[in-house]
Amino acid sequence: MSAQQRRRHAQTGNRRKSALLGVAVAMALGTLFFSAFTVISASGGSQGEPPGGRRIAYFADWNTANRGYTIKDVEESGAAARLTRLMWAFGNVNAKGRCAVSPEDDQPWAIYQRRYSAEESVDGKADRYEQPLAGSLNQLRKLRERRPELQTSISLGNWNWSKHFSDAARSEKSRAALVSSCIDLWLRGDLPKSDGEPQGGKGAAEGVFDGIDLDWEWPGGGGKEGNTERPEDKRNFTLLVEEFRGQLDDLEEQTGREYSLSASLTHDEELMRAGYEPEVFASLDFATVQGYDFTGSYSSTTDHHSQLFAPDGAPGDTGADRAVRQYLDYGLPADKLVLGYPAFGRGWRGVDPEGFGRYAEAESHAKGGYGTGTDAYADLEKRSGTRFLDPVHGTYWILDGDEWWTYDTPEVVAQKGAYVRGKGLGGLMQWNLDMDPEAELVKAMDDALDGG
Repeated sequence: MSAQQRRRHAQTGNRRKSALLGVAVAMALGTLFFSAFTVISASGGSQGEPPGGRRIAYFADWNTANRGYTIKDVEESGAAARLTRLMWAFGNVNAKGRCAVSPEDDQPWAIYQRRYSAEESVDGKADRYEQPLAGSLNQLRKLRERRPELQTSISLGNWNWSKHFSDAARSEKSRAALVSSCIDLWLRGDLPKSDGEPQGGKGAAEGVFDGIDLDWEWPGGGGKEGNTERPEDKRNFTLLVEEFRGQLDDLEEQTGREYSLSASLTHDEELMRAGYEPEVFASLDFATVQGYDFTGSYSSTTDHHSQLFAPDGAPGDTGADRAVRQYLDYGLPADKLVLGYPAFGRGWRGVDPEGFGRYAEAESHAKGGYGTGTDAYADLEKRSGTRFLDPVHGTYWILDGDEWWTYDTPEVVAQKGAYVRGKGLGGLMQWNLDMDPEAELVKAMDDALDGG
């Protein structure tokens, strides 16, 4: 262990000691805050594979450039050894209704043209100028060679790149064209050559990914302003998923390999009913349900954005358990349901400390390193202040002066892992890895799903 690591562990130990006071306070006063106590069973297990459930986390490719977090960090932090699947964020669906690499975002250079030095590289070997695949995709290929059990999916869409999904899913012809383009680009690895660089070409990235994840936010509406949306998106999403399943099955026959198909689903019940037909689940290998973003920058009141259970005294609140139950009732098989949890927190400032800052009016959102009122788990762990763990509802928060932050800690992730096992769900998913650079939450996920 390096001196830097020893200092980091010592700091973590000090934080944990200070957290114990908050934990004790929260447990002692829990009945004053809430009217119900829920016991979570750690017995049982997921019906899916692997035993205990899937361990999934997203890798945000833009944060290699923005924050210096690389595929090598995924390996050296220990995350790669504990994950069953890495989700790569994100692939774009362009205005022509095709999967495409986005040159306007400098994506070609970042993900398959930039040559890595030996020091940066997963295997300690520098890239050559003329090799057909470089960038972070080549680093992911090297990681998979080192850890062949780690599966990988390209995730398509998300908040910023779901604008053209509705057009692409509108007709049988457009659906077939979209799916074919995604398979060619991301699974067959046919990367376009651009800007005079030698990288790319037919099969340049073949084998880097063995799955496709659909993150259309959201079929039928409710996504980013300016997205194309139609009432028939709900039916067309089912047809699009069936088209993906059919073409992936054909690819499996050609290559002898297996390919995964998944989808990222909203926690919002109204959006769920407007966007998904229950029959869509039959064509998916699994689906991740967002167990976070229950509140955010649109609210001026402090509240938990990723609590496991919604308190009885806050009927407008939701919780991960409520989102899980609504999907189980809607027809999503338990062993296909993967519960998402955040590696980030939400914060407010100008908060009255009365009531420990919960459900209080705030002057504004706190400043965070990941946008308005948003900060990473790793940075929130470094904050001072009084810390509270609510084991009744599965949530955690800090009161730091007049700032109030809520986020998931290893203790909360462990509780969610026990919940997943008790419900026989398909596993846990983390958004995202660079917010948890030491893989503390990934470790908690893995240990909890193992039953530890």
